[in-house]
Amino acid sequence: MNPLTPLNPPATRTRPRSGARLRAAAVALAAGALVLSACSSGGGGGGNGGGKDEGPGADKNKASNYSIGTKADSTGPAPEVPGAKKGGTVGVLQRDAFQHLDPGQIYYSDMLANQMLYNRSLTSYKFDDQGKVKLVGDLATDAGASSDGGKTWTFTLKDGIRFEDGSPITSQDVRWGIERLYASFETEGPQYIPQWLSGDGTAFRKALPDGPYKGKHLPSSVLDTPDDKTIVFHFLAPHADAPFATAMPNIGPVKAAKDTQQKYDNAPFSTGPYKVADYKNGKSLTLVRNDQWDPKTDPIRHQYADRFEISVGHQFPDSTRRFLADQGSDKNTMSYTNAVAPEMTQKVLDQPDTKSRRFLEIQPYVDYISFNMDRLKDVKVRKALAYAMPNGQILQQMGGAPAGTIATNYLSPAMDGYKPTDPYGKKAKPAGDTDRARQLLKEAGKEGQEIVFAYANTDTWQKVAVVITQALERAGFKVQKKEIDANTYRSAIAEVKNKFDIYRSSWGADWPVSSTVVPPLFDGRQIADGGQNYGHLDDPAVNKEIDRINAIPDVKKAAPEWQKLADKIFTDDVPGVPTFYNNQFSLWGSNLGGVRYQPVYGVADPTGVYVK
Repeated sequence: MNPLTPLNPPATRTRPRSGARLRAAAVALAAGALVLSACSSGGGGGGNGGGKDEGPGADKNKASNYSIGTKADSTGPAPEVPGAKKGGTVGVLQRDAFQHLDPGQIYYSDMLANQMLYNRSLTSYKFDDQGKVKLVGDLATDAGASSDGGKTWTFTLKDGIRFEDGSPITSQDVRWGIERLYASFETEGPQYIPQWLSGDGTAFRKALPDGPYKGKHLPSSVLDTPDDKTIVFHFLAPHADAPFATAMPNIGPVKAAKDTQQKYDNAPFSTGPYKVADYKNGKSLTLVRNDQWDPKTDPIRHQYADRFEISVGHQFPDSTRRFLADQGSDKNTMSYTNAVAPEMTQKVLDQPDTKSRRFLEIQPYVDYISFNMDRLKDVKVRKALAYAMPNGQILQQMGGAPAGTIATNYLSPAMDGYKPTDPYGKKAKPAGDTDRARQLLKEAGKEGQEIVFAYANTDTWQKVAVVITQALERAGFKVQKKEIDANTYRSAIAEVKNKFDIYRSSWGADWPVSSTVVPPLFDGRQIADGGQNYGHLDDPAVNKEIDRINAIPDVKKAAPEWQKLADKIFTDDVPGVPTFYNNQFSLWGSNLGGVRYQPVYGVADPTGVYVK
């Protein structure tokens, strides 16, 4: 990277109705101070890379790779990693300090990767080396059962699941974990489940304003625990993708006696194979074995290493140099999200011994140039901008092929139902179609149209701004460049009444179903300061279609409908143009095995890592 930084800083962001949001992940981009926005292996994927033309393939992100598993798929133990050994210490180098350890507050990719070691949710993702992903029961016996047309979902807990003190995990602990999300201090994590239970936006908090801390609970007609093993969700509307929402890290148990509320960030009570031994906020975290974790209950995780020593403050060039040198304890070291520094990409590719210890993968994150429809009212002008946008040159400035893949439509290849549609011919003309753009401007009578182009004042985006400006001017636009402080960029473009015509935005799905992409980006009812409908699209037909697709009770049947709607928005409304799909280019020490790519989170997965 220098990763692009979160475009949705938690302190300034208003949540969309769906709860979806961008997750921070280490993307292999030269994005400068725009502190990172939150991944099939071809060539180097899966650690088998090589060659100067190394680039990600598409096999791990095909729609057919995603499925909902059975009860058998949800049964532990997880398949053994070939060659794995027990013992030793795994080091982890991270650029950014963890904002949270509390699972209720986790929403960024570095923290998502980290929590897999000590936190378990009702459901989670099981995947193999070919990228086949199954949504399975984690603490639950399976991925849940629906009734009442998809409004009611029932989960049953497994036998033998325990907290780190040996006490059994019950449905009441899960209820406590969910009800604490209603408390005013729980603001950073995904809010799908509370909103689906009790109302959109922040309205859900009125149902239990103090969380469970004053002895009150949600009524059984909303969240029921009829016995110690059963949790029943009664949603306000049907949600076919509920098993995906229950895989978010905050939908799991919290033991009431150990809930220290805000201080829970410092010492969450473990349900996974590791537990917190030492935490120095902003500096380091040590995780050690949790002897109460039973592998027979866990279809996903292993407990090979004795401990994980995580340290922060390592910039991408620093971690890349250390992994390349591969000396001393660095041989036993990885990173969840630190990517290969863009300026060192070719050096990594040229060094033969890195072939077996790197991957390059397509992430579920997409970069866009959004068009402010309040200011750019003529659809032909917006289409001209889409045709003129030089996707290939933008990507080249961001680091080239290792940084990403040219985007041809709004949805990432990581989305279930994705099809490689290309309505603006970006594959054929990656530098933009100047002639078509000029023709559209002429038809609109808008030759010489002035465009106010806002971008962050980082070194990289100053370079990107040049290639975009040149391309738009070739197409007949006049461009007024507007630099914005990278620290305030996200809030500036998220103001509904901003004074810009076009600006970079970015988005990552919370799970491989496009209900976490299309509604937050294109639902007109979600236009608000701090929201993610950056183009301000408010089309009643689109809003109605979003509601129709959301009501489809089968996510597999809904998936192609989301793609159709996304393509229709792109061709008919044009609230922006996608530029590239982000990649994750990871490298690690030679004495580690079992490092794999986690395709849903877009990170290096630590759950099967071992010291050789």
